[in-house]
Amino acid sequence: MEKNKSDHHQNEHHDMPTFQEAEGYSEPEEHTPHEHHGHGDMVEDFKKRFFVSLVLTIPILALSPMIQHFMGVDWRFENDLYILFALSSVVFFYGGWPFLTGGINELKDKNPGMMTLIALAITIAYSYSTLVVFGWAGNQLYWELATLVVIMLLGHWIEMRSIMGASNALEQLVKLMPSEAHKLDEDDQVQEVPLSQIRNMDRVLVKPGEKIPVDGVILEGTSTIDESMLTGESVPVDKSVSDDVIGGSVNKEGSLIIRVEKTGKESYLSQVITMVKEAQESKSKTQDLTNRAAKWLFYIALAAGFITLFAWLALGYSFDIAIERMVTVMVITCPHALGLAAPLVVAVSTSISARQGLLIRDRANFEGARNLDAVVFDKTGTLTKGEFGVTDIFSESRYANEELLQLAAAIEQNSEHPIAAGIVASAKHQNVSIGRVSDFESITGKGIQGTVDGQKVNVVSPGYVNSNDLSYNHNRFNKLSEEGKTVVFVLVEDRLVGMIALADIVRDTAKEAVAALKAKGIQSIMLTGDNRKVADWVAKQVGIDEVYAEVLPDDKANHIIKIKGKGWKVAMTGDGVNDAPALATADLGIAIGAGTDVAIETADVVLVKSNPNDVVTLIDLSKKTYRKLVQNLWWATGYNIFAIPLAAGVLAPWGIVLSPAIGAVFMSLSTVIVAINAKLLKV
Repeated sequence: MEKNKSDHHQNEHHDMPTFQEAEGYSEPEEHTPHEHHGHGDMVEDFKKRFFVSLVLTIPILALSPMIQHFMGVDWRFENDLYILFALSSVVFFYGGWPFLTGGINELKDKNPGMMTLIALAITIAYSYSTLVVFGWAGNQLYWELATLVVIMLLGHWIEMRSIMGASNALEQLVKLMPSEAHKLDEDDQVQEVPLSQIRNMDRVLVKPGEKIPVDGVILEGTSTIDESMLTGESVPVDKSVSDDVIGGSVNKEGSLIIRVEKTGKESYLSQVITMVKEAQESKSKTQDLTNRAAKWLFYIALAAGFITLFAWLALGYSFDIAIERMVTVMVITCPHALGLAAPLVVAVSTSISARQGLLIRDRANFEGARNLDAVVFDKTGTLTKGEFGVTDIFSESRYANEELLQLAAAIEQNSEHPIAAGIVASAKHQNVSIGRVSDFESITGKGIQGTVDGQKVNVVSPGYVNSNDLSYNHNRFNKLSEEGKTVVFVLVEDRLVGMIALADIVRDTAKEAVAALKAKGIQSIMLTGDNRKVADWVAKQVGIDEVYAEVLPDDKANHIIKIKGKGWKVAMTGDGVNDAPALATADLGIAIGAGTDVAIETADVVLVKSNPNDVVTLIDLSKKTYRKLVQNLWWATGYNIFAIPLAAGVLAPWGIVLSPAIGAVFMSLSTVIVAINAKLLKV
C-alpha cells in the first residue's frame, strides 16, 4: 500500500462520473431495493385529512351554541344541530380515523399511548354530543371534537414531515454499479450484455474512465483504480495483473481485462448492502416521551372520569349531571397541547438545524446525541478534504522552493492525477505564476515530462529515482514518508533538483472540533482504511489520541460495535460507501455533506457544510431540543393537575363548578404556552 501511495502517476486520467450519472443496476431481484413509498403516502394522507377537517371545522365552530355564546352572537336556526351532527360525523370518522385505528392497535398491543388518548377523547366528545343532539340533557361538544382532531392531524403531519422516512441507502448503493458489461467471448470479441447475465469466470473488458462492474482479478493490463468511495483509501491505487478489483470502483487509466470472481450476493457491494440493511433493522426504537406522557394521561383520564361519575352519583345527583361531570373531566384531559408539544419543538429545531447546515433524518437518534460518550471520525473527506496539498518543498540545488513549485506546476497542469491537481492548486494558492509547457508526455513507469523555458523537466516517483540511482537526502525522504506524506521528485535535464511532499489536506475546523468535544468530555476516535502512517500524521495534526488504521471496509461496523461494548454511546462521522455500515451501526450516524449519496442516505444527520465543527453544534442543539421538549411536556400536562380536580367538581360545595367552556380556556392557554416555548428554542 505504501508503494501505491508513493509511486506517482503514469498516464492521464478520466474524470469520475457522478452518482447522478451512474446508471441503474440490473441485477436479479434480490438486489432490488426496498420500496419506500409508504411513508410518503402516509404524510400525504394526514395532510389531506387535516385540510378536509380544517375546512369542516370552520362551520362547526360557527354553528356551535357554546362558541356563539362566547362571541355574543345568535346564529341559531331550525335543525342547525342536525347539520352540526352531520359535519362533525365526517370529521370524527374521516379526520379521526387514524387515531381510532391507532388507538385500537395500541390497546391490542396492551400499550396505550397518544393514539389511545386521542381516540378516547374524540369518541367521548362525539358520543356524548350526539346523545345531546338527539334528546339527552346537556351541552354538545362537537367544537371540542373538531378542534382536537384538527390539532392532532396538524401535529402528526408536522412531525412526519420533519422525520425522514425509510432510508434510500440500498437504492443509492446499487446505483454505484453500471447496468452493462463488456463481456469477452471465446474469440475475444466484445459483447455488450446486461450485468445480470455475467457469471463467475467470465472475462470482461473495462475501458479507461469506466466503473468496474464486478469483483474480480486482473488478467491483462495495468491501471490506477480509484477505490476511495468504497474503501476510504484517499489515493488511487496502482493495479496490475493478478491484483483484485472491486465492483463499483473506477478505472482511471489503462484498459483492463478482468476475470469475474464474485457476482450477485457474494460481491463486496452486495455484502455492504446486507450490512447496512441489518444494521438499520437492528436499531432499537426508543420510546417516545410524548407517548409515555400520553399513556399516563390515558390512565389518569379514565380513573378521574369514572371516579367523578361515581362520586356525583353517590352524592345523590342525577345520572345526567354525573355523566356531564365525567365527560367534562375526560374532555378536559384532551391532549391538545400534548399533541403539539413534541411536533412544534421538532419543527423549530429542524428549522434551526437546517439554517445551521444540519439536516436531521432520524429524530430519535438526533435527540440521543445529548448522551454521546465518543465521536468516531473517518479520515478521508471528514477530518481531511480528500484532496492533496503541498506540505513541504526541499531544494537540492540552486533552485528556490518557489521555483521548484513553479516548475512542477507547469508540468502537472496537463495531468488529471490527484497529485498533479494538488501541486497546481498549491501553486495557485501561493500566487506562483505557472509557465507554459511544451512537448508534454506521460511515460509509463517514469512519471511525466515536458519542456519549460527551454529545459526538460520531469516530475517522477521515488521508484524512478531509485531505479536510476539518483542521489537525494534519504533521511529527509524517510521522515516525510513516516509522516504519511507522498513524495515526488523534480528533475531538470535529468538532474534531481528537489523533492515535493504532499498530503491529504487537514480541514482547519477539525482541530477545533476535537478540542471542543474534549472540553465536553467526549472522546474523539479516528477510524480509517488508510495506512497507519497517514492516519497517525493526521491524528497528530487534529489532536486525536485513539486511532484505528488500515481497517478493512467490512470491518468498520465491527469496530463501532466494540467501542459500543464499553457501554458508550457512539456517533460515527463519515462520507464514503465503506462508512455506510458503520454509520448505520452507530447510535448516531453523521454524514459529511460532500460525501457519497449512500453515506448521506444511511446517516441520521447530514452536515451540509462538511464542517467537523458542526458535530459540536449538533450535540448542543440536541441537548437544548431535549430540554425544550421536556419543558413542553410539563406545560402540556401540568394544567391537568389543576383542571381535572376542578372539572371533577372538588370545589362544588363552594359553588365553583368548572364548565367545559372554562376547561377549553385552560386547554387553549396551555397550547399557546407550548407554542411560545417551542419558538424560544435557540442555538
